[in-house]
Amino acid sequence: MPYLGAVADDFTGATDLATMLVARGFRTVVAVGSGGLVDSQADAVVVALKSRTAPVADAVRDSVAALDALRAAGCERFYFKYCSTFDSTPEGNIGPVADALLDALGETRTVVVPAFPATGRTVYRARLFVHDDLLDESPMRDHPLTPMRDSHLGRLLSPQTRRRVHFIGHDTVRAGASHIRTALNAPEADGALTVVDATTDADLRAIAAATADLRLVTGAAGLALGLTGPHPGSARALARPADPRFGVVLSGSASAATRAQVAHARPALPHRRLDPVALRRDFEGAVADLVGFVTASWHEDPDRPPLIYSTGPGDDLGADLGPDANLDGDLGPDAKLDAALVERALARCAADLVAAGAHHLLVAGGETSGAVVTALGARTLRIGAEISPGVTWSRTEARLNGRCLPINIALKSGNFGETDIFTTAWDKLS
Repeated sequence: MPYLGAVADDFTGATDLATMLVARGFRTVVAVGSGGLVDSQADAVVVALKSRTAPVADAVRDSVAALDALRAAGCERFYFKYCSTFDSTPEGNIGPVADALLDALGETRTVVVPAFPATGRTVYRARLFVHDDLLDESPMRDHPLTPMRDSHLGRLLSPQTRRRVHFIGHDTVRAGASHIRTALNAPEADGALTVVDATTDADLRAIAAATADLRLVTGAAGLALGLTGPHPGSARALARPADPRFGVVLSGSASAATRAQVAHARPALPHRRLDPVALRRDFEGAVADLVGFVTASWHEDPDRPPLIYSTGPGDDLGADLGPDANLDGDLGPDAKLDAALVERALARCAADLVAAGAHHLLVAGGETSGAVVTALGARTLRIGAEISPGVTWSRTEARLNGRCLPINIALKSGNFGETDIFTTAWDKLS
């Protein structure tokens, strides 16, 4: 019976956390949505939601439903997983979901720990850094869905929550777990969301030790570094299926990291870029053309995975998203339309390609990953070989037209992965 239950606000974040939990000795399963969580062999269950950019009321509803399902499955301790770049808007959804989960558990306080030093995310004096840049000076400043224009977590969080926002600084963290625990037990931390500085893995381990008595913690996957599961060394790499061929990369991310990965992969892989104009004009025909391109590429060389991508190297992001996009303010209607269209097209491509024989899918982008997994009808993801920090292969079954088709799938956050990930990830399956 699982002990630890986690609610993740997107699918790449769910596999990111699950990878960390497996490495820490938890037999872990990722559940798609809050249905079907019973798994007597799992020590931890991560519920993957598509709630990061959903309307606040929907995000709260789905997160509380996931919590209820985890409690019913036997979980006693809980983890609200969000992105290490604190992707959000002034309205939410991080603050409202944290508030709702605390209320549902009858708890009054928790921590806010988005730091993940292994991927370059650190928090110092309550300010979030992406590698050497403050959050609002990093590429996240111009994220098409959640542009981050402030690096101070207190200023980001305060408009979202009805609780006070409290802070624990780096000097206290470096003093060790007992000092952190004392600060968390202080009267000013009661009833608050407490932002905790962290710049190293050692800081995260100290925070985890200090918060062992909290029923709910919130943060990125890095906080799981300090957890210890009952089965150390339980991680297992996935075996290849009988036919190791027929992979595909589906990239819906517009992040700078993913565009660099596309640039690296294009000389090595057959590639085709999505055309929003063609999709708007004839969606079915445009998707069929993409699927035909991939299957024809497999016929020529089944060991070389084709790449389908939405945004490429050197693109002007505003132009790529649509003529009304304004990255200094709200995105225009064409930008949002194209983003939804790309997501729907890649999800449809995934389903059609798996039906046509795809065995391995590497999907880039949190929103795209959620759409793809949902379109495939997958119910659980079993974590396998790690590709890079925060990215892993998983084993699942696609349920399409009454058929159960086993596949390997990797869900990559737009900001994660080395530049060569689209060409080297396949080596991890062997």
